[in-house]
Amino acid sequence: MAVTNESHPNEFILLGFANHPWLELPLFVTLLITYPMALMGNIAIILVSTLDPRLHSPMYFFLTNLSFLDMCYTTSIVPQMLFNLGSSRKTITYIGCVVQLYIFHIMGGTECLLLAIMSFDRYVAICKPLHYTLIMNQRVCILSVSIMWLTGVIFGFSEATLTLQLPLCGTNKLDHLLCEIPVLIKTACGEKEFNELALSVVCIFILIVPLCLILASYVNIGRAVLRIKSSEGRRKAFGTCSSHLIVVSLFYGPGISMYLQPSSSITRDQPKFMALFYAVITPTLNPFIYTLRNKDVKGAFKKLLRSIFSSK
Repeated sequence: MAVTNESHPNEFILLGFANHPWLELPLFVTLLITYPMALMGNIAIILVSTLDPRLHSPMYFFLTNLSFLDMCYTTSIVPQMLFNLGSSRKTITYIGCVVQLYIFHIMGGTECLLLAIMSFDRYVAICKPLHYTLIMNQRVCILSVSIMWLTGVIFGFSEATLTLQLPLCGTNKLDHLLCEIPVLIKTACGEKEFNELALSVVCIFILIVPLCLILASYVNIGRAVLRIKSSEGRRKAFGTCSSHLIVVSLFYGPGISMYLQPSSSITRDQPKFMALFYAVITPTLNPFIYTLRNKDVKGAFKKLLRSIFSSK
C-alpha cells in the first residue's frame, strides 16, 4: 500500500458488506432505483415551492431548504456507493474521502437544525396564528436559515477537521460504505478519547438540543390541537404536523443511535445500516411524505405537470 506520509494513505478500501457479499447486488439495485427517485422528488418540491405563488410561505421556504439539503446529502455518498457495489474495486481516494466527510457531516448537521426551525414554524402557526406573519416574516426566515447554514458548516467542518488529524498508522481499510466520523475514529490508532469527547459535545448541540426544541414545540402544539373545537381544524393541524414528525423520527432515530455512543461500542454492521437509513432512505421518503399528506403541494404539483404537458 502506497502512502503519502505517515498519517494517511493514498486511498481507502471501503469493506462495505464484505462479510455479507450476497447483499451487494440487492443493495446496488435498490440504490439505483431510490437515488433517482430522491433527486426527482426533491427537485419537484423545490420547483413547485418556487413557481407556485400559493406556496410562498415560511413553511415551504424551509421545505425547499430541506429538499436541497437532502439532494446534497445523498449525492455526497450514493454515487460512490454505486461505483463500489458495481465493481470489484471497493476504494475511494483520500481526497474523495475528505470531500465526502466534509459534505456529509455539514449537510447532516445543518438538517438537524433545519428540522428544529421547521418545528418552531409549526408551533407559531398553530399556537400563535394571529401573530404568525409578524413572527415568521421574511427577514426572520432568511436570518434563521443563514444562521442554520453557518452553524452547520462550523460544526461539521471543525469536527471533520479534528477527525482527520488522527493518525491511521498505515491502515487503509474502513469497515463501512462511506467515510464517516465515528468509523474513522474507531479505525484510528493512538489517543482518541479527546475526539470521542468532542464528537459527543458536538452531537449534544447538533442532535440533542434541536431534538429537545422539537419535542417542546410539539408538546405545545398537541395541547393547542386538543383545544381546537372543530374536528376539521384538528384534522388539518394534525395532518400538517404529522408529516414533519415522521421525517424527524426517521432522521433523528438512526442519527442518535449512531452518534451518541462511544465508537468502541459500535457493532460492525451498525454504521452501514444506519448510514443507509438516514442518508438514503429518509431523503427518498421525504418528498413523498410531504406530498402525500399535503393538499397544497399535491395541487401545486398537478398544476406544474398540467402546464408542462399543455406547453408540449
